[in-house]
Amino acid sequence: MSKLTDDELIFELKNRFKTNREGLKELQQLNRELKVVNKKLEESESLKSHFISNITNEIINPFTSILGLAKHILAVKKEDWKTVISMVALIHSEAFNLDFQLRNIFVAAKIEAGEIYPEILNVDIKTLTNNVIESFRFEGKKKGIALDLVFDIEPKAGSIFYFKTDPEKLKLILSNLLSNAVKFSFEKQVIIVKVWNAESILYISVEDNGTGISDDNQKKIFDRFKRVDSGINSINRGHGLGLSINKAILDLLCGDIEIQSEIGKGSKFTIHIPEAKSDIAGFSTDGNEFLFDQEEIF
Repeated sequence: MSKLTDDELIFELKNRFKTNREGLKELQQLNRELKVVNKKLEESESLKSHFISNITNEIINPFTSILGLAKHILAVKKEDWKTVISMVALIHSEAFNLDFQLRNIFVAAKIEAGEIYPEILNVDIKTLTNNVIESFRFEGKKKGIALDLVFDIEPKAGSIFYFKTDPEKLKLILSNLLSNAVKFSFEKQVIIVKVWNAESILYISVEDNGTGISDDNQKKIFDRFKRVDSGINSINRGHGLGLSINKAILDLLCGDIEIQSEIGKGSKFTIHIPEAKSDIAGFSTDGNEFLFDQEEIF
């Protein structure tokens, strides 16, 4: 074996030092990346725990209120119907909110499990939109808020305008937008729902004159595990599922959602959904009813 000269030995040592330095840098970079991932996991676990706690309150509190009110109604004297009517209104409000929360929770669970699929029907968009708006009128009335519909679609020959999409999911998307609009609007304001279409794309916007959302929070509101200090998905003001579910459903339907908002001046959310390319015979009027072409039945 020939001996290395001094120059060759120095060259070899330099190469090994260089290789070791590069390896050390890679290890340091990997360590930094692992720390970031670990921090994100810790934050996610913490927020999920907080999220579950909030969800529990969202379910338990309405149930407790409903049971308490029902108990009081049973004790009311027959002639005191005004008290009964007042309590029934409160029960309706609590039950409505509970039903709405549970629908979001169930859809969120399906999304997480990857078990959510579009169920396409011919949807009567005007009837569906009107029915969703009507379901929120009582909640709006409590704050003196009016809900107006601008339906800017003229069906051919005066017939009903049908659009191929998933009625249940469209109904939930619109419900989430209206729920937030009512919740974050100032008293005695008007919420405007506008519907129009162009080139086989359905557009629906919900505009309020409420608290608005900051530019920073607009980047977070579609993530259900993000904390938002003020705005629609504030984890301290609600469970924050609505907009993240809307985004997931719209992705499923190949649609999208846009937001225009300014603090103290309100928000405008606009969704656009392309018409599904499907040969179907089923019809839906409001997201719950399913009708079928008579020719298909008989």
